[in-house]
Amino acid sequence: MTLLPIDNVLPELQEHLRKGCSAVLLAEPGAGKTTRTPLKLLNEPWLDGQGILLLEPRRLAARSAATYMAKQLGESVGETIGYRIRSDSRVSSRTRITVVTEGILTRMLQNDPALIGTGLIIFDEFHERSIHADLGLALALQSQQLLREDLRILIMSATLDPEPIAQLLGTSSVIQSLGRNYPVETRYLTTSIKEHLEVTVERAITSALRAHQGSILVFLPGAREIRRVERRLAGIIPSDVIVTPLFGALSQAEQQRAIEAAPPGKRKVVLATSIAESSLTVDGVTVVIDSGLRRTDLFSSRTGMSRLVTTRAARDSADQRRGRAGRTAPGVCYRLWSESDDHALAERTPPEMLEADLTPLALEVAAWGASSTDELDWLDAPPVAPYNQAVQVLRQLGALDDQHRITNHGIKMSELGLHPRLAHMLLRADALGLGRVACRLAALLEERDLFKGQLAGRDCDMVSRLSLLMEYDRSPSQLGKSHYDVDQAELRRILDVSRQWEKGLGLGKFSEEIEQDWQRYCGLLISFAYPDRIARRRPDGRYLLRSARGAVFTHQQPLGMEDFLAIAEVDDQGTESVILLAASLTESDLNTYYREDMSDEKSVQWDEDAGKVKVRRRLTLGAIVLKDVPDPNPTQEDITQALLQAVRVQGVSILPWNSKSRLLQARMQFMHKLDERWPDVSDEALTTDSEQWLAPYISNFRKRADLQSLSLYSILENWLGWDRTQQLNTEAPTHLIIPSGSKVQIHYDDAQAPYVAVRLQEVFGMMETPRIGYGQVKITMHLLSPASRPVQVTSDLQSFWKNTYFDVKKDLKGRYPKHYWPDDPLQATATRKVRPEAEGKR
Repeated sequence: MTLLPIDNVLPELQEHLRKGCSAVLLAEPGAGKTTRTPLKLLNEPWLDGQGILLLEPRRLAARSAATYMAKQLGESVGETIGYRIRSDSRVSSRTRITVVTEGILTRMLQNDPALIGTGLIIFDEFHERSIHADLGLALALQSQQLLREDLRILIMSATLDPEPIAQLLGTSSVIQSLGRNYPVETRYLTTSIKEHLEVTVERAITSALRAHQGSILVFLPGAREIRRVERRLAGIIPSDVIVTPLFGALSQAEQQRAIEAAPPGKRKVVLATSIAESSLTVDGVTVVIDSGLRRTDLFSSRTGMSRLVTTRAARDSADQRRGRAGRTAPGVCYRLWSESDDHALAERTPPEMLEADLTPLALEVAAWGASSTDELDWLDAPPVAPYNQAVQVLRQLGALDDQHRITNHGIKMSELGLHPRLAHMLLRADALGLGRVACRLAALLEERDLFKGQLAGRDCDMVSRLSLLMEYDRSPSQLGKSHYDVDQAELRRILDVSRQWEKGLGLGKFSEEIEQDWQRYCGLLISFAYPDRIARRRPDGRYLLRSARGAVFTHQQPLGMEDFLAIAEVDDQGTESVILLAASLTESDLNTYYREDMSDEKSVQWDEDAGKVKVRRRLTLGAIVLKDVPDPNPTQEDITQALLQAVRVQGVSILPWNSKSRLLQARMQFMHKLDERWPDVSDEALTTDSEQWLAPYISNFRKRADLQSLSLYSILENWLGWDRTQQLNTEAPTHLIIPSGSKVQIHYDDAQAPYVAVRLQEVFGMMETPRIGYGQVKITMHLLSPASRPVQVTSDLQSFWKNTYFDVKKDLKGRYPKHYWPDDPLQATATRKVRPEAEGKR
């Protein structure tokens, strides 16, 4: 067996795992960690015959690793070495090392938290930081802490920062393997790309084929770019070169052809996504061409939707890709960016936890029995806003109750191992006898679009795709007669996936009668998966989603005339989402299947222009208004509340105040300022408390004119009651009787300084300033001339007579010589006339 760099540190790793339960192993790409490490640890005494689980991030890598290790032992897969991936399993009672994908590990932990029979879990390529890997580690750590102290956990990576993960594991065991199997030269462009990506990639491939021997591995962001480059290469590359695509949506056989060695005398150009970034050896590759791009689903907590984005790959990803060139021989890596651009790369690819839809994670956490993510230990905790949004989606799907605990329906959803939206759709469909149709639809929704090129944008109707799949299911030979431009390989694969779900998911019996009318139910099934994306057409042709988000079609199509849609896929980059895939939905189905989610609301509002109350009935589903009609029989309570609302909005000034009622209000407010046990009758307080004091008097009113008939004086007086009204008359009287015998109104404009306005001659003989309000408040005296012009303001009459009167007298006597201006005002007779009658007779 050829010596690999990892072999030098495996004894150290063995020693660490004999002493502790956790370790971190760092080894550069090509060091051999994926396949050498499990075999080296298989016979460790602490395993005591138990098995090893090797976690791989991708199905292709899992099969490849299992196949290679089995070959090293001279066995077939399924004996000592096996694998378990979705829809495919090759294990037996003899299997000791099981290579699993991340979702499988989660299911194993959920079904058996103690993982009986497993002694070691190896998380390979952990730097990729998928949600399932982070979740699997969090669950495994809690299992280790609570149930299995002997369970060992090993984290392996080429580019992972070891300190945070070692701290999470509670270990200081970090082992590092230096050097890769073969050296790799790195070359950069002199300038950044200024043309279409596929043009630059084509030029780089043809140049590399001339300059180097061996096969070439090209990293592109997605299947679309792979197909474009594949078409550009057709007919221009040498005949001894085979071009093969490699991405996740390809069949197992197609993927295997991409990674196996080229036939003798041939070499290959493998056009791959990041699926080939780690854990794979593409035989014969000595050259890597890296576009420096990656494609990822980016979840937006603002819109509650995910969108597929193409972005710059980080340095850790670029280093992984470069390492593919040095697996079997010295190699070279062409990076399609400049060396100056290279310095600007982010150091690490963001964990999927921080970018993706967290709905599957939230369901798994609930299925584990945790009430929140705080109960688990995470390398990066799920971000709060997206996680809370995921919880709300699960509640809408019926997977969680009001306390965020998993329901029986949620347990069934988690057991299906699909995205919760699709799992919910299958369970609802099964109950309607539409299980088989739903399996077809779920496979279409989970996989790449069947339609290719411009057709995908022109036809957004999901019925077209499902129709094609159903037609192919009945008669595969007739596909060539279809007018659709479709990816036939994808069609076969999707059908195979849906059939596997039919067999493996344990769905109930199908209703042939209902299935014959499957087109009628397509939109309904989509709505089960995406209830938040039910949409109604607006008058201008745009759509409003139940979640209040706007959505539009970018191309005119028949589906755009439907009143209601169930939207399966959107692009949410703009202010409104672009509808990519949808199906029509009937209002009848909404009323049948979403009645409990609807709100039948009564809208009672004051129409200021009309001067009356208007009552409407609104039936809504989230932000969608299904009906908005006048209510022909509003209750009097509705009308009363609308009138009160008008008062609350516009203030009590809309009520018929007069001077008498305003004076009563001012007197009451004066007493409130003295004693808070008296009611607050300020305009603000009356507006706020209108239901308390006003409602009984408007029970038969409907219009503004009715309000004008109110007697606010009587209402306020009745609110006070008899006893307090008498007390008010005593402590805050309306008038003051002065020495002249006149009855002068007391003004309460300022609740803290009531005043009267009187002519000076009428208060001769008044020694003390009058008091009110339990004798606590002096009435301010506005003293006037015979012509009723103010001459003095005082709240201390005694001081006025003593200190100020004589100056005032001198001025007034000069202006009003015929009037009476005594030298001793305290002994003088008050008069309302020019002179007192007795003085006049003399």
